[in-house]
Amino acid sequence: MKKLIFLLALLITSLLLYSCSPVVQGVTAVSAFASVNPSVSYDRRTAGEIIDDKTLYMQLGSIIRDDQMLESAHLKFMVYNNAVLVAGEVPSEEAKDYLAKHLKQNAPTMKQLINEVAVMPAIGYFSRSKDNIITLQIETLFQNQEVFHPIHVKVMTERQIVYLMGSVTKREAEHATNQVAKAKNVEKVVKLFDYLSARPAEEVERENKEKADAERKAALEAKKAELEAAQRELQKQLDELYTN
Repeated sequence: MKKLIFLLALLITSLLLYSCSPVVQGVTAVSAFASVNPSVSYDRRTAGEIIDDKTLYMQLGSIIRDDQMLESAHLKFMVYNNAVLVAGEVPSEEAKDYLAKHLKQNAPTMKQLINEVAVMPAIGYFSRSKDNIITLQIETLFQNQEVFHPIHVKVMTERQIVYLMGSVTKREAEHATNQVAKAKNVEKVVKLFDYLSARPAEEVERENKEKADAERKAALEAKKAELEAAQRELQKQLDELYTN
C-alpha cells in the first residue's frame, strides 16, 4: 500500500511538471527564431527592400572595379532604401563628376545619390583603421542602449566623419547622435535619416508581445521550480514513510 501511494504521488507531480513544459518550450522557440533572423524580425525595411539594398551595394562595387578613371580613388558605400551614400577620396574634380555620372548611368535602381567624396589623396592604412575603430565603438554603443534597435541605424565612418542612415523617429535620431558623441576621435556627424512620425505599430505590438512572453516564461519557470521543490519534499516524505 505504501509503495502504491509513493508511485501515485510521483505520477501526479510528474504530470503537473509536464503540463508546464510545452508553453515554456514554445516561448523559447519563438525567441530563438527571432535571434537567428534579426534582419527579418527587427529591420524596418521589408525583406524585399533588404535584398534590393544588398544587391545594389554589390552592384556599386562592380561598377567602379577596374575603372581606370577611379583607379587611384578610395571609395566607400552605404545603401538604405535604395539611397546611396558614397564617401572617400578621388584625385580630381573631374573624377568626382565622372563618378556621380557613372553611378547614375549604371545603377538604375538607385533612387538618390549622396556624394560626400572629397578631392584629395586617398587616406592611408592608419586613417582607415582609425575609421574602422570609430565605427566599431559606435556599433557597440548602439548595442548597449534601449531607445532603438541597433539594426535601425547604419553606420559608416570616413576621415573620422560619421555617417548615419536609417528609418527612425526624431527621438531615436537624437539618441543615436548622443551615443555617437560618446565615441572617441569623431570629427563630425552627418545624419541622413528617413524620419518617421512614430514607431511602426507592428513593431510596438511585437515588443509588447515579447515582453508578455518573457513575463509568462518567467512565471512558468518559477512555477516549475516550485513544483520541483514540492516533488522533492514529497519524495523525501514518502521515502521516510516507506522505510518506516
